[in-house]
Amino acid sequence: MLWFEWTLATRLLREGRAQSLLIVTGIAVGVAVIVFLTALIGGLQAQIIERTLGTQSHIRIRAPDEVARPLRAGTGQHLLSRVDQRAQRLRSVDQWQSLVAALAGFAEVTAVSPLASGPALARRGSASRSVALMGIEPAQYTRIVPVPRHLVAGRWQVAGNDIAIGAQLAAELGAVVGDRIRLDAGTGRADVFTITGIFELGTRELDARFVYLALRPAQALLDLPGGVSSIDLRVRDYLQAEAVARRIAARLGVTAESWMTINRNILDALAAQTLSSNLIRVFVALAAAFGIASVLAVSVVQRGREIGILRAVGTQRAQVLRIFLLQGAIVGLIGAALGSLIGGALLLGWDALGLARSGRGAFELQVTPALFLAAAALATVVGMLAAVVPARRAARLDPVEALRNV
Repeated sequence: MLWFEWTLATRLLREGRAQSLLIVTGIAVGVAVIVFLTALIGGLQAQIIERTLGTQSHIRIRAPDEVARPLRAGTGQHLLSRVDQRAQRLRSVDQWQSLVAALAGFAEVTAVSPLASGPALARRGSASRSVALMGIEPAQYTRIVPVPRHLVAGRWQVAGNDIAIGAQLAAELGAVVGDRIRLDAGTGRADVFTITGIFELGTRELDARFVYLALRPAQALLDLPGGVSSIDLRVRDYLQAEAVARRIAARLGVTAESWMTINRNILDALAAQTLSSNLIRVFVALAAAFGIASVLAVSVVQRGREIGILRAVGTQRAQVLRIFLLQGAIVGLIGAALGSLIGGALLLGWDALGLARSGRGAFELQVTPALFLAAAALATVVGMLAAVVPARRAARLDPVEALRNV
């Protein structure tokens, strides 16, 4: 049905090869930039989230903070005019066993693990370091944080008085697998443990502080007999962790914090990266749109006589409009195809040089067919929209005036 318009549109583009080549090249460069930067930023963001969630749970259930309340007289008046914030002490989550069963019943939750954590002092000889005790049930906890994957020495055996410590902590204590260290949680609660594994989670602070031990010894050290300080959860979609945390808090009446709340600064950084990527797309699209519009506007002026003749022989305004819209779509589509090839070549070169895998901040580029399809669709739509003004001007051209001005 559009054979007539298609024929004229492609003919006009072929006759103005130089202009068509320039605008196609501009669009191709823009699409290549969009494809490359989108894959690069997407891979970087995925790596940041993976490293963040690789060492912590998606949602944490904890005991509510202790709040000091003013004393009241019988008439309801306050007896104290000033109330200081209470110091927070390590407390157990109330009725945590029944909570674990209830949390496992949520469809979004894939793993539940009780945790008894608190501060302690690790001693070996004359060396001592402040550490964070992580009392866990290994089979459940490793479904949330896969610590065994990060072992650099020894084996994953957390039971009885066998523990696993971070590589940085081991270096600071001068300890190796098989050595014994003393863990002192204060007020006379201390015990000696054997190092069976050394891990490296990739975060210096965690590798210098975390000590994984079985749940019961941790409860004894932290003076939490039969209790846990928190319950860690993993959900199917980590992007929905905040919504799931709110549902759990509303239904069970507990304090639930998602990784999004705990790592607000990371989310802000990711949002800034996404904003910058979107701004690049917008400005590239605007540059391409102005280029297409200027080329087609010049084409309307240069081909006023041909347009007048077409209108004089009975070509409808709608057909003239479609001719120029097709020109915009064609240059946009060709530019998108060429830009996708250039962008793909840049990504292959980046990967071949190993730039994304160099150093400890290694990450994989996020390259999907949807990325190229989205870039092609954007360029085609921008091409058609940019052609609207020149196309309407050509469609409104009066054939008598056009032929008179020749």
